[in-house]
Amino acid sequence: MTRLDARSAQLDARSAQLDARSARGREFLGSRHAIMAGAMTWVSERHLVSAISNAGGFGVIACGAMPPAILDAEIAATKALTDKPFGVNLITLHPQMDELIAICAKHQVSHVVLAGGLPSGPAIAAIKGNGAKLMCFAPTAALAKKLVRSGVDAIIIEGSEAGGHIGPVSLTVLAQEILPVITEVPVFVAGGIGRGSAIAAFLDMGASGVQLGTRFAASAESVAHANFKKAFIRASARDAIASVQIDPRLPVIPVRALKNAGGEAFMAKQREIAEAVNRGEMDLAAGQLQIEHYWAGALRRAVVDGDVETGSLMAGQSVGMVTAVQPVAEIIAELVAEAETALAARAPSAGPPKLAAA
Repeated sequence: MTRLDARSAQLDARSAQLDARSARGREFLGSRHAIMAGAMTWVSERHLVSAISNAGGFGVIACGAMPPAILDAEIAATKALTDKPFGVNLITLHPQMDELIAICAKHQVSHVVLAGGLPSGPAIAAIKGNGAKLMCFAPTAALAKKLVRSGVDAIIIEGSEAGGHIGPVSLTVLAQEILPVITEVPVFVAGGIGRGSAIAAFLDMGASGVQLGTRFAASAESVAHANFKKAFIRASARDAIASVQIDPRLPVIPVRALKNAGGEAFMAKQREIAEAVNRGEMDLAAGQLQIEHYWAGALRRAVVDGDVETGSLMAGQSVGMVTAVQPVAEIIAELVAEAETALAARAPSAGPPKLAAA
């Protein structure tokens, strides 16, 4: 065997190790690698989604507040750019959920991801009845079990390290809590993942695959403004901080974003709304709606307009691992190579170490 042949055999063995550990996730997604993309409003659209799927990952369209006609056009445009599988993320509180589910069925979307709350029985039945695989987020083992009993096909657990709206518990804790007890369906992990070595570690713990958002948000194919991407490159993990709730009457789901004037403005906005409620100028429901509208507008200013001062730079703590604007295919290739190297380093050696001569 030549040196080149030996090197090729070594690389094939590394690839086989990763493929074996991620087989369940790859089979479920229908992708070359068990690497999902997080659905990011204003970012996860046709160009990024198709690029991720074409590179062997699994892209996911972020429907967010899209009306049915816009989602219809976005799915069609994505299908024109890739023949690989991709999913659609729907928010459970969307007022036109039934119509959105019907749009996904019309296009024979293979996977639907529900986020933003516990899905209703009719929504679950409709999605599965259309032949799509259903994925849902679970913040606890108890809720994960309930979702599995209700017919959900895969679970995503997302730690507080993630960007955007987050829960209170880190991925390392959630993984220890949930992976050992949810074995009936694939479980994908998310939150703070930026290196292939972390992917290997979570696969070893029992995950079927991973979900990443922050690194893809700053990719070459991302439509996010250049200022947005530059802010990611300059940032460290400690710059991605979670928002704070000012008034307990106005429960605010924490949002992790890069520290800037926009974060300070949000604190002031909460105080302004609380004072308006105190004066009887608005009720609590209207106040909470204003808070959510604030985030939607602030995120758009950052992603679309490039306002990195007052806009919301939603990013996970893995943002410190974003060092350049890279093509999606390069990011995925790096992650895969790093995961393969990490698994190879943990592989059993050929025998016990030799003792040094006396």
